[in-house]
Amino acid sequence: MNVTVTQNLLENVGTNLHPRVVRLTGRVTRYDGSLLECDGFPANIGAICEVETDHGTKEKAEIVGFNNGNNCLSLFQSGAQIKSGSKVSLLDDGYSIPVGMNLLGRVIDALGKPLDGSPEPLLQNNWPLNGVQLNPLLRKPVSTPLDVGIRGINGLLTVGQGQRIGIIAGSGVGKSVLLGMMSKNTTADVIVVGLIGERGREVGKFVNDILTSEAKARTVVVAVPADRSPLLRIRGANRATAIAEFFRERGKNVLLIMDSLTRVAHARREIGLALGEQPTAKGYPPSVVSLIPKLVERSGTGIGNQGSITAFYTVLADGDDTNDPVVDTARAILDGHILLSREQAQLGIYPALDIPNSVSRVMAEITSVEHQETAAKFRRLVSLYLENRDLILMGGYSVGQDPELDEAVNLWPNLVSYLQQNQDVKANFDTSIGDLEKVMSG
Repeated sequence: MNVTVTQNLLENVGTNLHPRVVRLTGRVTRYDGSLLECDGFPANIGAICEVETDHGTKEKAEIVGFNNGNNCLSLFQSGAQIKSGSKVSLLDDGYSIPVGMNLLGRVIDALGKPLDGSPEPLLQNNWPLNGVQLNPLLRKPVSTPLDVGIRGINGLLTVGQGQRIGIIAGSGVGKSVLLGMMSKNTTADVIVVGLIGERGREVGKFVNDILTSEAKARTVVVAVPADRSPLLRIRGANRATAIAEFFRERGKNVLLIMDSLTRVAHARREIGLALGEQPTAKGYPPSVVSLIPKLVERSGTGIGNQGSITAFYTVLADGDDTNDPVVDTARAILDGHILLSREQAQLGIYPALDIPNSVSRVMAEITSVEHQETAAKFRRLVSLYLENRDLILMGGYSVGQDPELDEAVNLWPNLVSYLQQNQDVKANFDTSIGDLEKVMSG
């Protein structure tokens, strides 16, 4: 197998010899429009290369595997005019990315290039793209609530600093609006938003809504629309997480919003199938199952004087199927989940929080016993009313048959009023608890 190694020798000045710059290159041996193979020069998976095209331009690609001694690469933009023998050059090992405080208030893509029309930010630090593993025994416990500015979550599904929680929703139930409310209203020091695989229109709307608010100065947005390659979608998710890790290491309490984890899984499925992995449930190869915990476990609390990453991962329930493989995998690894209900949305209750079927697994550790008891009673009354709603509306229920159901019927307007919240309204944590107590006291 031929490996081409080009050595660019700088001119000698006097008797002093300048160092040699060695650039590893190879030649394309196979190309199917997206995946290509080239001579196997030494490089790791994740390394970034450039490939010459017929037009004399250069397309970027990433090494995704090896085959019989050859490097397998996937192009960032498919469909490039590349022929057998085209030159492939190693650019970067892909291990680290530039980070820094100047990222705040900026919108960048998966490769760190600005999308907001401003010059590229000057960044003084580097951080591993795939993160740094932390000893789980050294991580600080989740002990402090995080105010997300949404009354129903603050009061009934209290989230702790460093918690990882999923937002499970079908299409058209207000997921994007809920994320926008969190981004604008949270008390977190830094907000990192990863818009992965979303429609371009939704990306623009979400970014414009956030960046016109007072949250702009503490927000970083990594946007990779749906028409970008699967490699860029995965890289975008990793970059957003790496940026959050950098700020956590600086002692900041970070809110990480990843929209969506399902699109990241879809991207990994495309690459896995192209590499010949065997599909399992719904066509997902085993690499998808391993990707999700690797990504999720990078968030959470830090060690020592580090801060925390409180992460919300949206999980798309196609056709409102909550038994989707990605949904199941996410629920198993996350510290709770918030289900958005289509039935609630149809009743005009926004945010459409499905309180009975949602859970925060750290709520008991960060709230008082009184708060927990009040929230549990609220959940029980909502569940009881929804179970008997059709019977009540048909007139099949008589007052006095069930005292607790009577209470649920009487309090229902107040319960709905508590759950409803206009997207322009901020409900801080203390106010949310106070309002909850007022509702349950009648």
